[in-house]
Amino acid sequence: MLKTLIASLPRSLVLAALCAAPLAQAQAQAGAPLGRIGFVYTERLMTESRMAKAADAKLQAEFSKRQKAVEEAVAKFKQSSDKFDSEAAGLNDLDRQRRGRELYNMQKDVERLQREFQEDLLQRKNEERAAIAQKAYKLLERVAEQEKLDAVLAEAAWVSPRIDITDKILKLLDAEK
Repeated sequence: MLKTLIASLPRSLVLAALCAAPLAQAQAQAGAPLGRIGFVYTERLMTESRMAKAADAKLQAEFSKRQKAVEEAVAKFKQSSDKFDSEAAGLNDLDRQRRGRELYNMQKDVERLQREFQEDLLQRKNEERAAIAQKAYKLLERVAEQEKLDAVLAEAAWVSPRIDITDKILKLLDAEK
């Protein structure tokens, strides 16, 4: 079971744990205080903070018209495709080929619209998340200094609630303007 747990962890996390264990043991034997560690769930910062919710609302307003246009284009393509399927048997070869090409071109246009919409939306989401991450990182540094933490982790297999500082960072992030 331990082997499967270790195999599922990121390599860097396993390597860090293996390197840190002898150091922690040496510190404990020497009577030196162990380092203080904090943990923050970055995904919670990106979804639960006021900044994140405001960014989501902003993106929704910014992209709602384009999303509706894409949905309308998809519906129009589906309608045209269904109409072609029902009428194809009664068309001569030339008309069937012409309408088939038109349908193919329409499909490519719809796929391009969808792809561009998704790419633009993803880019804007990343921009908004980067702004949140930048502010959160500054607050994280401040909290780490105030609480004299030696390390703050953002990824772990398991975390004790005792070292979780996510709520503190969320409160500070929500207090920021």
